[in-house]
Amino acid sequence: MGMWIGRNRKARVTYGFDAIALVPGSVTINPNEVDTTFRLPRRAGAPLELKIPILASAMDGVVDVRFAVEMSKLGGLAVLNLEGVQTRYKNPSEVLEKIVQTDKSDITALLQKIYQEPVQPELIGARVRQIKDGGAIAAVSSIPQRAVEFGAIAQEAGADIFVVQSTVSTVRHISSEYKSLDLARFCREMQIPVIVGNTVGYDVTFEIMNCGPAAVLVGVGPGAACTSRGVLGLGVPQVTATVDCAAARDAYFKKTSRFVPIITDGGMSKGGDVCKALACGADAVMVGSAFAKAYEAPGRGYHWGMATPHANLPRGTRIKVGATGSLKQILFGPAEVDDGSQNLVGAITTCMGNVGARDLAEFQQTEIIIAPSIKTEGKLFQTVQNVGMGTR
Repeated sequence: MGMWIGRNRKARVTYGFDAIALVPGSVTINPNEVDTTFRLPRRAGAPLELKIPILASAMDGVVDVRFAVEMSKLGGLAVLNLEGVQTRYKNPSEVLEKIVQTDKSDITALLQKIYQEPVQPELIGARVRQIKDGGAIAAVSSIPQRAVEFGAIAQEAGADIFVVQSTVSTVRHISSEYKSLDLARFCREMQIPVIVGNTVGYDVTFEIMNCGPAAVLVGVGPGAACTSRGVLGLGVPQVTATVDCAAARDAYFKKTSRFVPIITDGGMSKGGDVCKALACGADAVMVGSAFAKAYEAPGRGYHWGMATPHANLPRGTRIKVGATGSLKQILFGPAEVDDGSQNLVGAITTCMGNVGARDLAEFQQTEIIIAPSIKTEGKLFQTVQNVGMGTR
């Protein structure tokens, strides 16, 4: 398997969203009659159900309390970053305004300074309670090193879901400088579902699933604001990563009869990308830049990744995405732009209808072809005029 890239060295051929296409089905279904429900397993009782299989990324330019409440009301889920400005500052709006107004030549230094302020434990509980008071599902995120501390606080405050998220997640993390998170113990002791990420491979995904998480995040470096692939040279294109991790999920289910969903995280700015991720095996997707464009997003049309302010090795940048519409428009339309970045749910249901999939499980069986010309074939005028599929 793979191709020779030089003497005694092979490399696999991998694929991203722009390299594939979905094949229409022999049966089509009314888009209004397909089921997009995503179910997150819980240890006790029925699974937590989301009407739409879309999560908003735990990034400061995307999710705050207001956004989380609105996203939950619309049937999705937004994850609040417990190590961001929302838990470091009592009045995060002032800090966000500084981030938005600062010149791009100074933004990395400013972010590094802003994120040096310590997380205030009382603000973790306060933000979770604010989300719950808004009648929403409260999902929060932290890095593994702070998961035990922050998980206890968030759970006590009423959080519904806890996400342990790092650039690359493994079960066997080796360090002599600090104590590594015992992932199996953490998942066992938490009373709420734990989502773990990020990963891109079959073996490591299977090993993580053995620790008992409710779901696994898939993706290293594909985010619009992430520079990990340039800084570290690290990552696997999302189509291949999703297919490999979905295979691990299916093998784990066959072995244990426990279904652990995978959530493709990053690299999807348009409806077509989301559809491809789901068809490749994802049970849900996590999206950042598309939601950073919402009027309700705290970034005011700007977006930056969680690793952007790293003190020694930033792996992200602030990008301007613009505020193009309401969160409801981005999810359900009506779309006012022609590039596929609005009405994401409409794109999913219409695609499912056209391939003949009644639910997400059937959607995952869609025929896929390698089609590197799929976005450019016949689209010369769009590309020249920078509209529609030619938008840069």
